[in-house]
Amino acid sequence: MMNEVMFLGENYSVTTDSEQTQLNNNIIVVGSSGAGKTMSYAEMRLLHTTESSLIVTLSKRRLVKKYLSYFQEKGYRVIDLNLTDPSGAETFYDPLCYVRSNADITYLAQSIVMANPKKATAQESDPFWDDAAQSLLSALTAYILHIKSRPTFTDVLELFAKLRITDHGDSIETNLDDIFDRLSREDPNSFAFQCWKTFRYSPMRTAGCIYSALSVTMDTVFSPEFRTAMRGAARLNFTDIANEKTALFVTTSAVNPSLNVFAGLFYSHAVKELFEYAESLEDGVLPLPVHLLCDDFAVGAQIPNFAQYISIFREKHISVSILLQSESQLKSMYGEDDATTIINNCDHYVYMGGMDLMTCRNIAERAGRPLGEVMYMPIGTVIIFERGRKPVTTERLHIMEDPAWFTD
Repeated sequence: MMNEVMFLGENYSVTTDSEQTQLNNNIIVVGSSGAGKTMSYAEMRLLHTTESSLIVTLSKRRLVKKYLSYFQEKGYRVIDLNLTDPSGAETFYDPLCYVRSNADITYLAQSIVMANPKKATAQESDPFWDDAAQSLLSALTAYILHIKSRPTFTDVLELFAKLRITDHGDSIETNLDDIFDRLSREDPNSFAFQCWKTFRYSPMRTAGCIYSALSVTMDTVFSPEFRTAMRGAARLNFTDIANEKTALFVTTSAVNPSLNVFAGLFYSHAVKELFEYAESLEDGVLPLPVHLLCDDFAVGAQIPNFAQYISIFREKHISVSILLQSESQLKSMYGEDDATTIINNCDHYVYMGGMDLMTCRNIAERAGRPLGEVMYMPIGTVIIFERGRKPVTTERLHIMEDPAWFTD
């Protein structure tokens, strides 16, 4: 196991050698805006990553530009996935590249349809509409994969854009019926046709609602710029990241939620691909450890199955840093049970202060301290929790005193 150092606070660091520590390398960093999460933790992590690969999400383009050249000088392969301006991208993420089975098609359709964060935690919504939209998208995706040798997801989007529906009594007619009927004659068990039937035999009003809901999602997640980039840029290969030291920077936006939704879709495939690649190897682990550094983790869309994946990251040499403003953010995004599971699977927790009452109560209980002491702890103070040790109170890292520190 490669040994790097994670700096969590002033005079507090830990090794990433999980075989030595018997801990995972998942870290949650919680602090209000301006508490120093990015500068004192995220940048320190970037400065001291020397042997593992990184997938980094940042909304601060200045930092991306700063560390692109830094990692190039360290001999890393560097990829700049700029979601705020994908024009001219040399490499881009196309979700269709990671589809190899009908199960993958279903996973992709579910990830896209459920990309709206509000759907992820909705307790009373009728699942029929989401299931029906997933079937329609699965049908279109499976058809494109059937007829094209090297398709992109832009092909799926263009096929959906061609879809027209007309009322036909108890059911509907569409301008795509002929191609799916032809497919069913070639293969009566065709997965594409089986999914198409769910939509094809719906009443007009139901079909219209399914189409409208999926149309809104597609337009929100896949901007015209993304569609062009998926068509023209080289395809991102996640397994390469596990075989060659790589720093992949993903630029999102603090003011454009649609970019965060696309980033959530990206991360869902990154986690799935890395995990399945590790599973395919004889020893069951990635050749190089891969760390996901997620700034403003709870701002984007829900990553499907993340609460389950994080519990088995360690055995695959995958780890994650989750930066949040409060535990309430995580709960609102993932629901109470999954949020608890995510926190419980981070063997390190750095609390940098904040005004969220729920978070303060949880920290006070974990640390065995009065609520007021946590609620009003001095700015610049951090409480560090490490599984198997008593909590430690120290100062946040003075990164500008670090020998590796440099300005833009």
